Amino acid sequence: MLAVIGAIIFILANFTILTISSKGQLPENGFDRFTIALIAPFQMMVSRTIGFTEQVWENYFSIVAASKENSLLKKKLALTMKMQNRCRELELENKRLRKFFNFQASSGDSFFVAGVIGRDPSPWFKTIMIDKGSVDGLTKGLPVLVAEGIVGQIVSVSKNYSRVLLITDRSSAIDALVQNSRIRGIFKGNNTENCIFKYVLRKDDIHLGDIIVSSGLDGVFPKGLRIGKVVAVHKSNSHLFQKVMIKTFVNFDKLEEVLVCKRKLCQDTGYPDEFSPR
Repeated sequence: MLAVIGAIIFILANFTILTISSKGQLPENGFDRFTIALIAPFQMMVSRTIGFTEQVWENYFSIVAASKENSLLKKKLALTMKMQNRCRELELENKRLRKFFNFQASSGDSFFVAGVIGRDPSPWFKTIMIDKGSVDGLTKGLPVLVAEGIVGQIVSVSKNYSRVLLITDRSSAIDALVQNSRIRGIFKGNNTENCIFKYVLRKDDIHLGDIIVSSGLDGVFPKGLRIGKVVAVHKSNSHLFQKVMIKTFVNFDKLEEVLVCKRKLCQDTGYPDEFSPR
């Protein structure tokens, strides 16, 4: 109670002195000077406290406003980065599809563009799933390609999806030939990107870097499609055939879209279905 009364007296005295000072009526006797000397430090303290409080208050609101602005800018930055990434993905997809378009225009065949939606995680099988099926006209045995070369062939079809056996699978085989010398052999999968060109006679002259293409005689893949290039040749005097290793042109780990040829070659003759003998 005494503290409250003292505070009230201090405030009233302070107010009275300030009022008299503002009117220039402050007497210059000893008591007044003593009062001013007594009250001045408290006035200074109160003034500084009020100034400090105002500064803290202003800084608080400035920090709150800056925090809101920072949050808004972060959201805008995230949206901008998302749009930039989307534009980049569309640009890359456009490049891939442009390759497909150019390939289709040069080959003269008709193709479906299908997206790769899954791959077999097993190390023993090399297959992928695509997002086209029987409703799109796909059937078992259709060849699957990209602009770089042969991917594989469809081995099973459902209504909306199809499974593709990659040419790198151990059970995959393609009748093929060396592009320059026309030496024939069988391209055989090896479950790796380095596959085997089998049944090449030891007397045949094959060089590193030779391009291997499809012969068109297996009734599945059209003639002249790129498969891979020769990376190793081993001849043994004790064997009739030489061992030839082929590195595929297609990077199967990066497949996102593929082309499915709409026509199927006759299994026995190698002719397209529409020209096969009746």
